[in-house]
Amino acid sequence: MGRTNPTYRDALRGLEREWAPMRRALRRERQADFDRLFDRARTVADAAGYANTADPERALVLSLLVAHETALRELEVRVSELEGAASIHEAEADAGDGDGGSDCDVDGDSGSNSSGDGDVDDSAQTEGTTDP
Repeated sequence: MGRTNPTYRDALRGLEREWAPMRRALRRERQADFDRLFDRARTVADAAGYANTADPERALVLSLLVAHETALRELEVRVSELEGAASIHEAEADAGDGDGGSDCDVDGDSGSNSSGDGDVDDSAQTEGTTDP
């Protein structure tokens, strides 16, 4: 006939209402964090609802752990990508330095050498290129 347990989404809404006094007691910037927890728990609501556990609080905790693990994995991938890009940039900067130093040109104008009188020495920019 009917379900013996409320749906996970209903239980989640109930838990959110139950914890509303805590949310109100938090500082404003922390209230957004609190809301984000429940938003993240909703991202895996289908799986938690499929489990149909009698204890929705355990399902909430596990949902939050899964959501945090997902966010952590995504951040680890992003950090690895940034580290890879940084090491490539450092290798290019090291290869560009004739003295093997690790100075990195942040403003991107390493190819222009000024003689001090406003004239630009173009010989540094054309090094390494061949004429057809």
